[in-house]
Amino acid sequence: QVQLVESGGGLVQPGGSLRLSCAASGSIFSIYAMGWYRQAPGTQRELVASITSGGSTNYADSVKGRFTIYRDNVKNTVYLQMNSLKPEDTAVYYCKANIQNYYYDVRSLDYWGQGTQVTVSS
Repeated sequence: QVQLVESGGGLVQPGGSLRLSCAASGSIFSIYAMGWYRQAPGTQRELVASITSGGSTNYADSVKGRFTIYRDNVKNTVYLQMNSLKPEDTAVYYCKANIQNYYYDVRSLDYWGQGTQVTVSS
C-alpha cells in the first residue's frame, strides 16, 4: 500500500509564494515520474508540472517561469515551488507518482495524493 501525503497549501495574496510538498510512503521499490495537477471548480484536472526519475521537467505554459518542480529521491518527496501566484492559480492541487512496488514485479501504478487547496486572493 502506498500513500501520498500533501502539505503546504493555503491562502496567499497575488504575487505571493507557496511551496507544496508530497511525500510517498509504503510499498515502494522505485518511483518513476512524479507530477502536480490542479483542478479549479468547473474545470477539468490539468497537468501543472512533472518530473522524471532522472530530473527532466515539463511545465504547463501557464506556469512556466513561475513554478518549479523538484524532487528528493532519498525522502521520496516531490515539491512544487510556486512564485508570483495569480488568482487563476486557485485550485485544488494533487500530486501523482508512478511507483513500482516490488523489486520482483516490474509493473508500476499511479498513485494520487489527497489534494491540497491553494487560494490566491487579496
